[in-house]
Amino acid sequence: MESALDHHAALAALAWQVELGADEAIGDAPVDRFALPDPSPAPRPAPAVSDFSSKNRPGPELPPIVEDQTVDAAAAARAAAGRAQTLEDLRAAVAAFDLCELKKGAKTTVFADGNPAAPVMILGEAPGREEDIEGRPFVGPAGRLLDRMLAAIGLDRRAETPERAAYISNVMYWRPPGNREPTPGELAMMLPFVERHVQLARPKVLVLMGNTPCAALLGRRGILRLRGTWTEALGRPTLPMTHPAYLLRNPAAKREAWADLLEIQAKLRTLT
Repeated sequence: MESALDHHAALAALAWQVELGADEAIGDAPVDRFALPDPSPAPRPAPAVSDFSSKNRPGPELPPIVEDQTVDAAAAARAAAGRAQTLEDLRAAVAAFDLCELKKGAKTTVFADGNPAAPVMILGEAPGREEDIEGRPFVGPAGRLLDRMLAAIGLDRRAETPERAAYISNVMYWRPPGNREPTPGELAMMLPFVERHVQLARPKVLVLMGNTPCAALLGRRGILRLRGTWTEALGRPTLPMTHPAYLLRNPAAKREAWADLLEIQAKLRTLT
């Protein structure tokens, strides 16, 4: 066995290779730098054979089971409304209902005002700013005009005598943002509460003020075409009327509203 090169011999060998033109160190075997790497992955080792029977072997990993969290809001509202046996029960059920997004942005739940034993039940659209603050429907300028309209035919929401009283509510119990109209989905969600409200109040006559209650209970819009013509909703004589807010913007329409009030007065006389 030859001895390893000493320092001087190794340096002389390197100088000789440089003179021959070698300018870099290479390995013992040639390298083809133009060849592509093998893309195939290395084979995975075969699983070890287990002594356990197949029934003890773990099965394939399954995705976790996720329960459907979707809630039918209209069905929940119908169930809650159906459990209410009195108007106070219904008021509490509406206040406890948390599936309507409008409730999150409202200050109060606006349920009703007036004497629930009244022969006339008025359904408006939705609370506005004043109603949301005060917690009663039809307050502010539109509410004051409504009070004057009712007084013209001998009715008053504050009357204790049922024959002279009026009962007032809306088809939506929370103020929509920006006083926008409730969406069809929101109306459908709250309809079971409205239907139960009418059933428990048992009015002789329903008055639908504005497009929104007509859409909710009659499935129709176009209050200027519908107003003044008796129809039926929830088994009761029903008269669509223009909303007092519309009358404030269009004073000329008060003449038609007066004709509608006289229709209500005449209908009550036939039902007594």
